[in-house]
Amino acid sequence: MMDEREEDADEEAWLQLRPVEPLPSQCCGSGCSPCVFDLYHQELAKWEAARASKDRSLLSGEESQSCPSKLSPETFLAFRISAMDRLTEDTYHVRFALPRNCQLGLRPGQHLVLRYTQYGELLMLASGTGLAPMVPVLQTITDNAEDETFVTLVGCFKTFEGIYLKTFLQEQARFWNVRTFFVLSQENSPEKLPQSYREKTRFGRLAQGLIKELVGSCRRKPFALVCGSAEFTKDMAKCLLCAGLAEDSYFLF
Repeated sequence: MMDEREEDADEEAWLQLRPVEPLPSQCCGSGCSPCVFDLYHQELAKWEAARASKDRSLLSGEESQSCPSKLSPETFLAFRISAMDRLTEDTYHVRFALPRNCQLGLRPGQHLVLRYTQYGELLMLASGTGLAPMVPVLQTITDNAEDETFVTLVGCFKTFEGIYLKTFLQEQARFWNVRTFFVLSQENSPEKLPQSYREKTRFGRLAQGLIKELVGSCRRKPFALVCGSAEFTKDMAKCLLCAGLAEDSYFLF
């Protein structure tokens, strides 16, 4: 009689561990892979195997030695981006490549916190008001004493008087990892400029020769950020490609 009670209790314990089948309403119907039902069937197969062998440790889903990428709630782990598809103007579908035999092991409703690494050096090419998106990126770097990213910022303006945020840019240029240059399209006399601007100002338009020089003078392989008119960004993309940067090494705002 006691053995039967123990068997019944053991059976009840296994039933309590059985995965709960999702409701139809829990499937978004958008073709997710894996779907919540795919995950359910995976967990169910794992439960059935553990129950058959009477080994509850199998339910923990211990990973093989070839899978060192188990997610951690305390530390970030590196994953390679295998594909990135642009869905809308400001939305991307990003796929990550996992090491062989690895699964993230996330249940429906769980989520990831992501961070990414900018390159060792940023090359910022801004024309006029295209300086705007560069400012918060630059300030984020200089506000963080542990951020060792080098920044080369090139601002293109018509005249010296037309340069935006002179005081801010002068302050930023005092940081050890920041360089600033200016290109003035409607001036041609360095004598009319303050002494502190003469060595870092060019005249005319930002073109292939200067882009190649800037890329070559970067301390590390740069990632370029470009913002300006449609014509400016198109021209800069061509110049960056000619200077040896691949398409995945620059971003056009």
